[in-house]
Amino acid sequence: MYPSSAAAFFLLLGISWCFRLPISDEDDSDEFTNQDFEFAERYLKTHYNLHSSPAGLLRKSASTFASKLQEMQAFFGLEITGKLDEDTYDLMKQPRCGVPDVGEYNFFPRKLKWSHNNLTYRIVNYTPDLKKSEVDRAFRKAFKVWSDVTPLNFTRIRSGIADIMISFGRKEHGDFYPFDGPSGLLAHAFPPGPNTGGDAHFDEDELWSTDSNGYNLFIVAAHELGHSLGLEHSTDPGALMYPVYTYTGNTGFLLPDDDVQGIQTLYGKGDHDPHPDDHPKTPEKCSPNLVLDAITELRGEMMIFKDRFFWRLHPQMVDADLVQIKSFWPEMPSKIDAAYENTENDHVLLFRGRKFWALNGYDIVEGYPKKIYELGLPRSVKAIDAAVHFSETGKTFFFIGEKYWSYDEINQVMDKDYPRLIEDDFPGIGNRVDAAYQKNGYIYFFNGALQYEFNIWSERIIRVMKTNSIFWC
Repeated sequence: MYPSSAAAFFLLLGISWCFRLPISDEDDSDEFTNQDFEFAERYLKTHYNLHSSPAGLLRKSASTFASKLQEMQAFFGLEITGKLDEDTYDLMKQPRCGVPDVGEYNFFPRKLKWSHNNLTYRIVNYTPDLKKSEVDRAFRKAFKVWSDVTPLNFTRIRSGIADIMISFGRKEHGDFYPFDGPSGLLAHAFPPGPNTGGDAHFDEDELWSTDSNGYNLFIVAAHELGHSLGLEHSTDPGALMYPVYTYTGNTGFLLPDDDVQGIQTLYGKGDHDPHPDDHPKTPEKCSPNLVLDAITELRGEMMIFKDRFFWRLHPQMVDADLVQIKSFWPEMPSKIDAAYENTENDHVLLFRGRKFWALNGYDIVEGYPKKIYELGLPRSVKAIDAAVHFSETGKTFFFIGEKYWSYDEINQVMDKDYPRLIEDDFPGIGNRVDAAYQKNGYIYFFNGALQYEFNIWSERIIRVMKTNSIFWC
């Protein structure tokens, strides 16, 4: 997380735009249309300070266009080509905040922050999408996200001028930065300062909610208030201040460590953080101590789960894409224990605690979640550590503690003579499994920071590797 080195830009620009929605999907093609380049040019103007060329439309051969594309690709960890490729264009279309991601505004001699810790806020008006009490609660929670980790105190006032004025409006709403109707800009906020400094505005033409429908007011408000307090965007995809909007759930929210470090750089630590040691960090795929939660394939793509994230690893790509679980499945838990693909029915099963879900593609199959005891496991089993499926035999192994069960997918029953001890049938891999998958006659067992390549036919370990070697680290 970074304090607002770009905040000086906002003093000149006047405002930070936030959360732009994607344009409609285009046909997959190696050739981009003029409309595609116009959209990309607008994106780079808004977020990377691209200046228009005298000739008008910037083509991919233009050096300034290419250099700004390189900046964007570097920021998001994409392959730095300087060309408008499919991955770059797809990321441009994702919902996001409009605050510039990369900028050199070092002419401003100080960080933008409030000079006092006791700040006031006022909710000027309300959206009809929610009850007033729900709006009040969303903003109260959003302010608490930041006050929990700093010396800042926020007091609501109901009249007069507050440090942070909050309002809902449509189109031109009084600040010369109009909203653009449904499916456009969601909100914008001013950086700390006098007059309109710190103020946050929300587009009334959007659907605001307290869950994953429309746009979650709490999540958007917490992000916007980060800007109101002086933060710029983070390159950490798990951070609240990451540019791309992501629904992260509405209960049990903990400010990620990256955001904590950023806001405390500006204001210092507070003394009333209820969870000082629990702020989640985003996993690093090449960490030497990486421990995984679950692994499965989905139609040829590898899905590797860790905490509230999973990496998508396509066989034709070297780099893995890290995304949050709830950005794909808002109704799912934010952590997965085990997973496997059954290619016979084109389902991927995801397990968490005593429940499991089935996916068809990326859609949750109707009728789920179900209970794991419905598979024939004892009701005393609280969670599955790992699972691996064998399409040749129609069997699935479930690893639980030091034992494993064999499940007959065709007859939907547990096989007799199970459970068995892991160490008896898979010697050398240890007495428990964190994650597992099979490929080309081998089972890959993950135990802590190590993975074991186990030959199914010879029933012995062929290689021992670091867990992170799955990412070519």
